This record gives sequence, structure tokens and C-alpha cells, in this order.
Amino acid sequence: MVKLTVVYNLPPGADHEEFLKWRTTTHQKDNMSMPGIIKSDFYAITGAWPDGQAPYRYMTEAYFPDRATFERAFYDPDYQAALTKSLERIADPLFLISEEVISEVASPQA
Repeated sequence: MVKLTVVYNLPPGADHEEFLKWRTTTHQKDNMSMPGIIKSDFYAITGAWPDGQAPYRYMTEAYFPDRATFERAFYDPDYQAALTKSLERIADPLFLISEEVISEVASPQA
């Protein structure tokens, strides 16, 4: 599995509530329309360890079954054009592409 993680902030003066509305509706729909995507999650970052101060305010994760599927979807010229427009709404983005090495689910405790 391949995961795209994007951490970012809002530009100075941006409206948090307006951003959340856009991010959880229009942009989420755009994310989920990427060919081959398995799921897309959005988070508001509420803290960091050890000092509690996180350098980023938001995080998006998008999951794909493999690298080829991710690359076809993410690097598609139409998607890149839409992404360029979306990037106007955020600040300081950091895009991380990772490939799963191991995944484990905890057993329910008795």
C-alpha cells in the first residue's frame, strides 16, 4: 500500500471554518474521485510530542493499493492542475509519499 500524507497550515487571515467546510466537502469529493484511491482521511492536528507545539495545523492522508496506481492518479495532468488551484488555500505544505512495510491490527482485549 502507498500513502500520501500532506501536512499544512492556512495562510494568514484565512477563515478556519470556511476552510473546514471546503476541505470536508468539495475537496474531499475531489480526493475520493482519484482513480484507484482506497480512502482519504483529514485531520486537525491538536498537539505534538514532546513540547505540544505542532508545526502544522492539518493533515490529509490518501491511500492507494500500489505505487503505480498512486503515480497514475497523483501525477495525472488534470489532477495536478486541480491540485495547483487547491494549494492556493493552504500554506507550508509538505507532501510525504510512503510505502507500507508492515501493518498490524491489535486484537480486541478480553
